[in-house]
Formats: sequence, C-alpha cells, structure tokens
Amino acid sequence: MRIRLPRLSRRQIIAGAVGFVLVAGLIGWAAAPTPKSYRTTEQMLPVKTGPDDAAEVTLDTTLYLPKSASASSPVPAILLAHGFGGTKRSVDSDARLYAEQGYAVLAWTAQGFGRSTGEIHLDSPDWEVKDAQRLIDWLAGRADIARNGTDPKVAAVGGSYGGALSLLLAAQDSRVDAIVPMITWNDLVNSFLPGGVFKKQWAGQFFGATENPASPQCGRFAADLCRAYLDIATTGKATPAAEALLRKSSPSAVLDRIKAPTLLIQGQVDTLFPLSEGDANARGIAANGTPVRVAWFTGGHDGGTGPQSEVDRLRLLTGQWLDHYLKGNGAAPANSFTYSRVSGLNAQGRGLVTAASKVDSYPGLNTSGPAVGLRGPAQPIANPPDGNPAAISSLPLAAGLSGLLGSSGLAGGLSQEIPGQHADFVSEPLGATLDVAGSPRVQIRVASPTGEATLFVKLYDVPANGSPTIPDGLIAPIRLTGLPKNIADAVPMTVILPAVVHRFEAGSAVRVTIATADTAYWSPSDPAVYTVAVDGAITMPAIAGAPIANPDVVWRYVLAGLIALIVIGLIVAVLVARGRARRVDRSVATDLVDMPLVVRGLRKEYKNFVAVSKVDFTVSRGQVVGLLGPNGAGKTTSLRVLMGLTRPTSGEILVFGHRLLPGAPVLSRVGALVEGPGFLPHLTGAQNLELYWRATGRPRADAHFEEAYDIAGLGTAVHRRVKTYSHGMRQRLAIAQAMLGLPELLVLDEPTDGLDPPQIAEMRKVLRRYATGGRAVLVSSHLLAEVEQTCTDVVVMHKGEVVAAGPVDDIVGDSPSVQLDVSDVDAAEKVLEELDGVRSVSWSGGKGLVVDIDGTPRAEVVAALVRAGVGIDRVTPRRRLEDAFLSLVGGDTKASGERS
Repeated sequence: MRIRLPRLSRRQIIAGAVGFVLVAGLIGWAAAPTPKSYRTTEQMLPVKTGPDDAAEVTLDTTLYLPKSASASSPVPAILLAHGFGGTKRSVDSDARLYAEQGYAVLAWTAQGFGRSTGEIHLDSPDWEVKDAQRLIDWLAGRADIARNGTDPKVAAVGGSYGGALSLLLAAQDSRVDAIVPMITWNDLVNSFLPGGVFKKQWAGQFFGATENPASPQCGRFAADLCRAYLDIATTGKATPAAEALLRKSSPSAVLDRIKAPTLLIQGQVDTLFPLSEGDANARGIAANGTPVRVAWFTGGHDGGTGPQSEVDRLRLLTGQWLDHYLKGNGAAPANSFTYSRVSGLNAQGRGLVTAASKVDSYPGLNTSGPAVGLRGPAQPIANPPDGNPAAISSLPLAAGLSGLLGSSGLAGGLSQEIPGQHADFVSEPLGATLDVAGSPRVQIRVASPTGEATLFVKLYDVPANGSPTIPDGLIAPIRLTGLPKNIADAVPMTVILPAVVHRFEAGSAVRVTIATADTAYWSPSDPAVYTVAVDGAITMPAIAGAPIANPDVVWRYVLAGLIALIVIGLIVAVLVARGRARRVDRSVATDLVDMPLVVRGLRKEYKNFVAVSKVDFTVSRGQVVGLLGPNGAGKTTSLRVLMGLTRPTSGEILVFGHRLLPGAPVLSRVGALVEGPGFLPHLTGAQNLELYWRATGRPRADAHFEEAYDIAGLGTAVHRRVKTYSHGMRQRLAIAQAMLGLPELLVLDEPTDGLDPPQIAEMRKVLRRYATGGRAVLVSSHLLAEVEQTCTDVVVMHKGEVVAAGPVDDIVGDSPSVQLDVSDVDAAEKVLEELDGVRSVSWSGGKGLVVDIDGTPRAEVVAALVRAGVGIDRVTPRRRLEDAFLSLVGGDTKASGERS
C-alpha cells in the first residue's frame, strides 16, 4: 500500500460552498493573494550525496518560477518536500499557490521514490538532507533567486517525511532562513516504540510502501534500515544499533543547532506522530532562543487536513511566517500558541467547522487542571497468546472514514475492548463541561507473575447517551519490568497519556481502561494474567485560551460572515428537513408497506448510454427471486439504484412502501452484497463484522453474530486475519456481513462466486431458509442451474428491459424437447434427423437422446421410431431454466446497450 501522508492542498483551501464564496466576496476577501503568472521547469538533477559525497543520485525536480523573477527582480525560494510514499506531484497544488504568491518553489521527489534514483534512508543527514543541501546550492547559482549576502533566501516547508527533512536541513545548513515543519517526528525511536512498545501497524505501513522486484523484502529501503526493521518487527524490541540508526534520522539530536525561525504545525488526530512529538521539537528549538510558534489543528495522519476552517487558519499562519522571514513584510509574527476544537457544522451542514483559540505563549502538554476521581477495585486481566485477540484503538490512515464517527475520529469511535483482557476505572458523571487540552496523567499499580507486562492505558469519554470513545484514538503503551507478583506490593507509577484537545460534556463520565493487547502494537506472545489498579484521580489538563477573532489569524468579518451563514444554514436546514419530512409522509405508499420491493419504470441513463431502459418487478415476502440476464443487461446498475448508490433517471423503487433515495432510512431494513466484499485485511473476520456493526450505531444484541458466524461457516478461521483468506472465504464472510441484523430484504450479487460445490449447495439451503418467516431475498447470478434450484421466482433482463418475470416453473413452461431412451441410438438418430419438424438431435450419454421437437407432437416422434423398429424405453419432457433463458434472450448473451 502506498502511503500518502496528509498535506495541505490548494484544492482543499479553495473548496467551499457557493454561499460562502458570495458572502466572502461581499465582505472583502481581498486579502487572498492575486494570482501571478509563473512557469514550470522539470529537470532530472544529478547530485553528489552520501557520507563522503562519493555517491550520486538523480532527483526528479520541478521549479515553479514567477515570470516576474529576474536578475534585477529576484524572488525568495521555498524548498517544498513531500510526505513519505509521495513524489513531487504530491505537493504540486501547494507549489502553485506559493508561486502565485511570488515565491520560487523547488519541489522534488526524494531519493528512493518515483523517478528519483537512490534508496530510502529516512531523512538521513548523510543522504536526503545532503540532497536538499545540493538543491540549495543549485538555487544559489541562479541570478533570479533573492539573496542574503551571498546566500539564497530560502525556506524549507514540508509535512511528515518532508517536515522532518526541514528540521534536519535547518540544523545542518545555516542558509535556511525559515522552516515550516508539519505533522512530523522528533524521535523515530519514540515514534515507533512509544513506551518501549513496537507500533507494528504504522511501521508495517511504512515498510510496505515501496516496491522493488530485485528486493521484495526491503523494497527501496537501504539495507541497514531494512535489517533494523525486520529485527524489530520480529522481536518487538530495538537493539542499541537499531536505535542509533533511527536517532540519526531524528531531529531530537540536533535541535540545538536550529537557528531558522520555526512554525511548528502538529495534528491532534495523529496516532503516528502525536502532539508529544511536536512538543519535544518546540521545546528543544526554543531553548536556544530561536523564534518558535506552535499551532495544533484538528487533523493529522488519522484526521487528514481537518475541516476547511482549519486549512484556512494554517494557510494564513504559514503565509505570515514566510512573508516576514523571507520577504521582510510586516512585523515578526507573535510566538503565540493556537489550537482548536470542532464547534459545529459548516454553512452547507455537511462538513465540520472548528473554533480556534490562542494563548500568548506555548504552555506545553502537562498543564495544570482539575482532578477527576476514578472508582474501581484492583482487577485481573489476561494477556492472550500471540496478542490475539486484541483490542482496537486506532486504524492507520483512517482519515477517509472519520466522517462515520464525527470529531472523535474513526479509531476512537470504533474502539473495541476484549472481555477479560481489560480493566475499567470510571468517574461519576461530570457536573459541568470539562475542556481538556494537554496530556492527562494517572497513577497505576501493576503486578505480574513474570515480573514484566506490556499494557495499553486509554482515556475514554463515556457520554450519558451514546457509545464510549477514545478521543482521537490515542492511547499510552507501556512496557514494564521489575514488577511484583502481588498487587499489594506494587509501587504507584505515573502514566502520561497522549495529549488531546477534547470536550467532555456535562453528564458524561471519564473512564480509564487498562488493556493487555492492541491491534496497532506488538504484544508478548506468552499468555499471562496481570493485576492492575488505579490510584485516586486522573489529572485533566486545561488551557485558558482566548477565542481567535483578530487579523493575525482570521479576519473578524469573515468570522462574522461564517457565523451568519451557519445561522442561516441551520434555519434553512430546519425548513428543508421539515419539508422533507412532509414529503416523506406523502411518499409512503400505504398499500405497499408490507411488500419488500417494488420496482416501477426504472430507467438509468449516462451521458451517451442507457444502462437500464425500463424495469418493472416485485419481490414479496417468502420469495427468493433470481435476477438473470447476459452481461450488460443492466442487472448491476439496477442493484446499485436499489441500494441507493446511484439515482435513477426516472421511475421509482419502493422498499416496504418507502420511495428509495440515497441514504434513505428504510435502507436499514436491507442487507446487501453488491460489487464484491471489502474488508480490512489486518483484522480478523470476526473483528471486521464487529466493526461494521458498530458503525451502524445499533445495539450489539441486534446483530445476531452467532447466526452470522454459522452462515459464514468459517469455523475457527473467523478469528484469523482476513488477509489470509481465500476468495471463497472472503465471499462467505461478506454474505454473513450482509445478513447481520437479519434484514427483512437481502440483496446479493453473485453470492456463490468463489464457493466450491459443497458450499454452493449449503448456500442454496441458507437462502431458502432465510426467506422463511416473512423475509425476502433478491439474488443476481449467472449460474442458471443454481438459480433454478435455489429461487422460487426469476426476473429475466435483456438490453436494459425485463423480458420475463414470474415463478421458476412458469418461466420454464412447456417442454420444446424430450429425452428419449432407445434401444439403438444410431438408428434412432437417423430416423429423427429425417423427420419433418425435428430441429435437433443430440446424444446425452448411454442410450439417451435429447430431441428438440419444435412443437411436433410427441406421438408422431414415437410412432416414427416404432415403425423403424427402434425400441423406446422412456420418453421424458425436458426443459431447463437455461433453455428458457436462451429462448427469452434469443441466444444473445453478449454485453449490449442502447445509445441515447
């Protein structure tokens, strides 16, 4: 999997609703930069690199240069570095924005990625950092780049992999005038082995990000890094040599050398490089008197760029920083600290908006705050063998799914604890809202029969109504040694939890959970039972920040306009919702509320193509209906409309009397497998089903997991990781997922795909059994024999239309052919081939012949054979669904469609 670490793109900045753009224009969005003309030049640049400059690599570069730049009018430069797994194309939109603002921007693909040669050394000072120095040399040789004396005016900007590069480059090259590192690391040892526990999921994402046929195990990584990773991944521990190698690529060792003014941007929703990494960088750089400004935002490796308001805020901070330190414009930006939390919905009601706050100076993570008492006795918890099963706290790169669970992030919302493997310590319901900003601290005691333990300490928000969540999926792994066997002899130790910005509402409880295994981390393989306890209270840090409403971070009038738009949007949303509610009431066909599915006049057009021209059919309770048709008949398109995945051009679909639209509530009564299964490969089958059900927000008891496991028929394999499954096993798991909750209407697209004959036979029984008790099944399949044996009814489609629908027996109808068992096959064939009206004769094995009599009376066929002296043992009418199907479609099984 290629990792594309989040970046702040220009497209995300300018994206927004039409209403916002209009209001922004009216209130004077004149502060946005006026686009300037620029040109781009792509070049493969060879550079000397390596510890002794003895190696040479070729870097794929692009220079974005304002057309106004010249020797008489030079411009400052920005080195723009991409994230891990990316290339120079990953930062193209940012580069263009900076070029429009009057900067020369040099973007390049780091060695080991894309078209650049070389190997990945993880921002080694001897390799990637030296490469960047050679790029500064190249800029220094251009007359159109502005200078400080003989040195070029240059800043280094980048996120994640590129952010660490900017820090290490500034420490190694004094020519760098300013840096803006974002969502990056301080110490790779601490990042990948926090608390001494290996962060296996994230490490696997990194080391699985490159391909190299010549080295399938190491990809394009340097050999020393590959050996270190394989060793750590095997043992769960880092040797001193491995730690030294990782620290060589860590800014932590060189922060005292950084003199370039630094704007540090760190994400609050980031299980890879959490706020503690940015905090260590900020404190280390500021200790030398270097100007440092810190900004947190509601995004990160697990949260993306955050809402649009966050992108705008960070863009403005970055612009101010570069304009002053590179162009000399304006007063020096204050070294204040800004952070934010989600405050509501945007003007369109679809995205989140944040409320930012500011304090005069960066307070760090361990600020003071109230103590919240926790209740609970000392409790035993089991460490499972090989760390399986394991709790779920975070999923790497979960930004794309975070919308499922709101501001808490995907991982926090889908957290799952394993019974017997965790202990909970819970507070009384809070009497007032509690805003947390920083690292909570709690004292725990631990006893272990082995003297060692690996534990995961988590902070939960437990609302009065709703599911508990881990804020941003952040947890504290700890590896302990020298533990007593008895909890009474255990010495209290302070655990510093990851820093969060989170609001605990009044009435919610605070819960500290201590668990033994987590999917994101390495766990000891030997089973053991530990005893854990929490002493007293948890300290919840707070920051007394002032809401931002001044020109140095956000325009006052824009903020007022946004508030006005939100109010207007809420009013409009209420009115629209009421209107929709009234329409929904009228859209229910009361005479069809007990009918699972009614399709009327369905038509779906694309630009130059009609996929479905006219489809009408019904599915009643107790039926198993087969949807048949050659490729291109419109089956899958019809199913996609049925599932609300696309809108019809005309016609309607009613599910239990409700007219179907994308996202319609009635879809909760439908289970489906359409266009193949999709699962998280690193989780087990059972964990995937659990996560899917939790995402629905429905009670666990309603899922009927045991019935689903029985349907899947995977046995103990349901507790294996899905990446080890065969195609057929994935298909069975997908069918079980569709049946979770025992939906009243089940829609399956090719459910027997990948199943072997015994499994197909069992699936027949499952589907027929499922339709009993008032439920219904619609199944699309190309296996006509299976449909004939499984379904009670069929719908045959051809060229976007229904050409037949009804019970299977009715569709099969009268026989156009007969099966004859005769005494002499050769003689019978000769007689029948000469008989008028017989269309075809074919041997079916043994003494059998299949004769297409094409309407000729059977008595005439039999009489002709008897007259010729051929004995007849049996005459059997013969017609299969396949015969009927071919007859209905005229033998045309090719994909087809209608041009509009």
